[in-house]
Amino acid sequence: MATATLTAPGGRTDRRRPQRTAGQRTGNFFIYFLAWSLVVLILVPVAYIIIGGFRTNSEITQDPAGLPATWQFENYLNVLTSDVFWREVLNSSIAAIATTLFVVTLGLMAAYVLARYRFRMRGVLYAVFAAGLMFPMTVAITPLYILVRNLGLMNSLAGVIIPQVAFALPMTIIILVPFLQALPREIEEAAFIDGCSRLGFFWRMVIPLSMPGVITVGILAFIASWNSYMLPLFILNNEASFTLPLGVQAFASQYSVDTAKVLAFTSLSMIPALVFFSLFERRIVGGLTGAVKG
Repeated sequence: MATATLTAPGGRTDRRRPQRTAGQRTGNFFIYFLAWSLVVLILVPVAYIIIGGFRTNSEITQDPAGLPATWQFENYLNVLTSDVFWREVLNSSIAAIATTLFVVTLGLMAAYVLARYRFRMRGVLYAVFAAGLMFPMTVAITPLYILVRNLGLMNSLAGVIIPQVAFALPMTIIILVPFLQALPREIEEAAFIDGCSRLGFFWRMVIPLSMPGVITVGILAFIASWNSYMLPLFILNNEASFTLPLGVQAFASQYSVDTAKVLAFTSLSMIPALVFFSLFERRIVGGLTGAVKG
């Protein structure tokens, strides 16, 4: 539909948006309705868990979908004052931060070589990393368990961190390679003319210019490590080394009759990942958009 153009007093043109047809308005309505329905379906279970932590066990038994008659803050306070909860938060933080640092460092170096250098078998090597996206950790859990056991890393965070780094590298490299390929060759040539070494160019130019992609892969690696459950389940058998997802499962088994307390523990376990993802959601979208454009 053509845009209506009117000449306003003073010679200015007034461009008005084309009027939407009834079919377009109906289509937009259904799109928004579907989007909001999905949002509600996602948020309702989260809200149920959080609100359930403020109720008593008798209230949950009598009316599972009701609101608290009196808000029981003791359920959350008991969890927050527990040494077990904070120990598991510390273990999850150490595993997630270490995984993120290794993934970003190794992934950026490997992606730089694949993006900026031409050598034999380069395409094959890139295809191997791309094939890693189709190889989930679930398939390799038994060989991983045997390998970690033979290395003597059972019941240690290192036994969780190393496999997580390996399985996060394919996605990291696939995202970072387009960023590094998009860097103009003229910048690299100018840096070399000014006497900058290849390593100096990498630290002074490559890392700052590819920072959106670096932040994206770092966030994805952190969240994936924080929410990891299957690998720690096989590797960690000592409660002192449990991460938070394992701690939720162990807490639910130990306090199976205290549903309200289990819901409070689960709610507090979700908060760090939800807050972290909410704060950096735009960074993730922006980084992935840049990777697609590159």
